[in-house]
Amino acid sequence: MRVLVTGASGMLGRATARALLERGDEVTVLQRRPAGLPCAEVLGDVADPAAVGRAVAGRDAVVHLAAKVDVTGRWAEYARPNVEGTRVVVEACRAAGVGRLVHVSSPSVAHAGAALVGAGAGPADPDRARGHYARSKALAERAALAADSAGLAVLAVRPHLVWGPGDRQLVERIVTRARAGRLPRIGSGAALVDTTWVDNAADALVAAVDACGPVHGEALVVSNGEPRPIAEILTRLCGAAGVRGPRGRVPFRAAWLAGAAVEVVWAVTGRRDTPPLTRFLAEQLATAHWFDQRRTREALGWAPRVPLDAGFARLAAWYAASA
Repeated sequence: MRVLVTGASGMLGRATARALLERGDEVTVLQRRPAGLPCAEVLGDVADPAAVGRAVAGRDAVVHLAAKVDVTGRWAEYARPNVEGTRVVVEACRAAGVGRLVHVSSPSVAHAGAALVGAGAGPADPDRARGHYARSKALAERAALAADSAGLAVLAVRPHLVWGPGDRQLVERIVTRARAGRLPRIGSGAALVDTTWVDNAADALVAAVDACGPVHGEALVVSNGEPRPIAEILTRLCGAAGVRGPRGRVPFRAAWLAGAAVEVVWAVTGRRDTPPLTRFLAEQLATAHWFDQRRTREALGWAPRVPLDAGFARLAAWYAASA
């Protein structure tokens, strides 16, 4: 197939483009800076109709990953790439006659802060989503799925907490805080949380490219399907990097209030660095969130091939080789 992958400079985008290349697909990638992949490349902004139009031309399918992922920043910084960028991709697909669009979303679009225990893919809800990232992704998913039609099959895939070697969004931040002695356990540490090894997430997106058409117009959550206590996940990620895991304990309510205060300080002062805590982060570290994978595996004909324990071992080997 002729496939466009947007956002291929990120960990999951690169892994997905490589997986498509390895099976023999003709791949084009679109992102703002060179990805260094052995395929055709268009450099540009995902919200720029001209750049997206060039990248989409002649494609059979698009995997749309490009997005701003962070916990700080103004709404406009998220709205342009995440919301407007998705609308531009949708319109470009329509204009170019692309038949399949796999829109990469996030479980946070349907998370209002309460525990998720064996949950399915609830509807994206921008009014209740927590923070600019989740709200922007909720609006983007709605826009993508609204475009599902006889001419353009759209499937939304929500990978949950993707991690692996070179991950800057999750692993690097956890390890950096642990190394500085700023990674406490929030709450009991017993809340069960799903995560996803990066190669499994990439495999799921490749499967979604193939399934899109017969399966369309819905959202599917992807994870390893191995929920573990959050304290174990943090400890093992830190252990893979050779640093001590969580130290001390902060009650959830205290952490939530501290996160709210930090958000106010960052907003008032205009700070651009990553804050030590936010309300969303406190909730993620203290609240169960794991998902029923039966519909996802049935719809995509997919199952994770790398168990979490093997993932932790591979991460440790990567850190050892990088030392």
